[in-house]
Amino acid sequence: MWARVWEALRPLDPFRSVKAALGALVIGSVVITTLLVFLAIHSATELRVITIFSIIASLLITQFVAHGLTAPLDEMTEVTRAMAHGDYTRRVSDGRRDEFGALATAFNRMAADLEAVDTHRKELVANVSHELRTPIAGLRAVLENVVDGVSAADPETMRTALQQTERLGRLVEQLLDLSRLDNGVVPLRARRFEVWPYLAGVLKEASMASNAVTGRTARSRKDVHLHLDVRPPELTAHADAERLHQVVANLVENAVRHSPPHGRVTVRARQGETPGSLALEVLDEGPGIPEAERHRVFERFNRGGADHQGPGGDGGTGLGLAIARWAVDLHGGSIGVAESARGCRIKVTLPGGPS
Repeated sequence: MWARVWEALRPLDPFRSVKAALGALVIGSVVITTLLVFLAIHSATELRVITIFSIIASLLITQFVAHGLTAPLDEMTEVTRAMAHGDYTRRVSDGRRDEFGALATAFNRMAADLEAVDTHRKELVANVSHELRTPIAGLRAVLENVVDGVSAADPETMRTALQQTERLGRLVEQLLDLSRLDNGVVPLRARRFEVWPYLAGVLKEASMASNAVTGRTARSRKDVHLHLDVRPPELTAHADAERLHQVVANLVENAVRHSPPHGRVTVRARQGETPGSLALEVLDEGPGIPEAERHRVFERFNRGGADHQGPGGDGGTGLGLAIARWAVDLHGGSIGVAESARGCRIKVTLPGGPS
């Protein structure tokens, strides 16, 4: 009860309301002037002297109150100038209880967001530069050897050059996908389809890709077995087939890369908890993802570290899971790392659509 009463009196509290503070300033000036006039009437002091003292007192009080009210604005102006020069670490004092305190809190939150965006931009530029440099350097080395006569332009050498070109093309394509998703220019063309034949086609493409020699090493993953488990067999889903293909293909590629020799990757599809929804799971038998790293696994260019690269290659570009997350978000679904007794288990849930 007292809390509600106290909140109701907020507009009258000069410490919690700028309007109340200005009102208190006016009332204080009027009271001081009235007292001085009353003193002049009941004493021999001349009225002009009282008027001068009244003006001086009002100016002093106004200056004191104005300084207290404008100090946060001056501090925000200084911090804003620092941010304009690239310093996003500055913050303003937010200990006040009035509207300026609320503004300072919102200002600090905005500054923190800008700092995070600036840090992400720098990391993105550095990571993209690193990822582009690797295949370009490999391709340049192959071509220089051919030009200098160190190696002949035989099929094996050209195959190595083709591998680096394909890796570069995949990276650029993934970056374009992320750019489209960020800008919201990717349309969602959802339709209802049968899950079993759809996922069977995705796994067939993934099997063909895993049998090819890709990446920076010559090691293929022909030993990894892909298994599809859909129940009931007539299960249907409502989603954008192309975007869902990105999700499943990236998850399967990641699972194959981290699988042990002669490992098994399972794609499981079930009816979701709500009518018409779909629950997809991709399971592997690799080293798994530590619990402390699970919240970062879907970040861009995050590849899980050396301990989780597996025997399948170099750990990828670190963009596949980020693309999968964005595609799932586009559907209004959820994706995350679920508990698993062995290996890694990533669960995707898509909401239901029209029957």
